[in-house]
Amino acid sequence: MTRLRGKVAIVTGASSGIGRAIARLFAAEGAQVIVADVTEDVVEGGEPTCRLIADEGNFATFVACDVAVAAQVEQLIETAVTAYGRLDILVNNAAIHGGKPLLETDEPSWNRVMDVNLKGPFLRARAAVRQMLRQEVNGDARGRIVNVTSQHGMISAPEDFAYGVSKAGLVYMTRQIAADYGRQHIVCNAVAPGKILTGKTGRAVEPRWLAYSEARTPAPRLGTPIDVARAALFLASEDASFVNGHNLLVDGGWMAA
Repeated sequence: MTRLRGKVAIVTGASSGIGRAIARLFAAEGAQVIVADVTEDVVEGGEPTCRLIADEGNFATFVACDVAVAAQVEQLIETAVTAYGRLDILVNNAAIHGGKPLLETDEPSWNRVMDVNLKGPFLRARAAVRQMLRQEVNGDARGRIVNVTSQHGMISAPEDFAYGVSKAGLVYMTRQIAADYGRQHIVCNAVAPGKILTGKTGRAVEPRWLAYSEARTPAPRLGTPIDVARAALFLASEDASFVNGHNLLVDGGWMAA
């Protein structure tokens, strides 16, 4: 469990769900993890991520950050570099849903989804790449970015217009960063989850959406946060030393069906 030993990682949206699982796994693999979120409260319930990681014998630091505010993003990167001297891994996980089709999507809802899901990754990637370009190569890269996209960045997102558009933009952003900065030892990939059961309530687990997801997924189960975390770990590690600009599906075969 040392694939990330000596690496410094920021994971956004890490107080809950997929981000929480990624932060825990990265810490277990030896990374110095910064848990970035607007709150330490856990949507699914339970103790805060940093405390849970400490209970598991590892270490993480919480930094409050609104990922759509440039000044707070810059401060987040600065906090990591001040504490640990560099930034090796950025996981752009924080995201929200709009939950409405096109004709019911008002401008404030559209703006909020785009701010968190697309503007936020842009701000964080820009700040991270600036820092990474100032660093020496650590292992096989100056730094790695892992974006959390979605299968709905490649096909329609039923009744979730703004979310689908934002994830499609993030898929493109992944390729563009990889193409622009790969020669400077910056690696940018993405992991695209299918239906993941995080323990959240509400729309995500309404019977009609569970039935829809089960019908679309060839695997005999739906996904869990650790499924996505393991894929993110691969992309964040030197196991993926010749992978760049890739959008890795973790969907139980959804996009194959």
